[in-house]
Amino acid sequence: MGRRKYTREFKLEAVRRLLEGDRTIAGVARELGVGAGLLGKWKALFESEAGDAFRGKGRLKDSDEKIRKLEKEVRELRQENEFLKKTAAYFVRDSRGGSK
Repeated sequence: MGRRKYTREFKLEAVRRLLEGDRTIAGVARELGVGAGLLGKWKALFESEAGDAFRGKGRLKDSDEKIRKLEKEVRELRQENEFLKKTAAYFVRDSRGGSK
């Protein structure tokens, strides 16, 4: 028997039920047929990440995605900078050689 997979919507609804009113983790977990420990983890994740909680496999938080894009841009700009340095050095060398 494999692990059950829960959708983002299911997890958000479970946490919403838990946060509304005076319900216990055990009570909501029993209603939904999930373990209380798992529901507690979902609640903690939701509280720490809010809108970024339950992204799914391979999906980065918005802030992490922005960092990834910026790091890629920095790498590309460094490569372009190195190319321009080499090109400039070539033309400087070429112009000196042609004047002798």
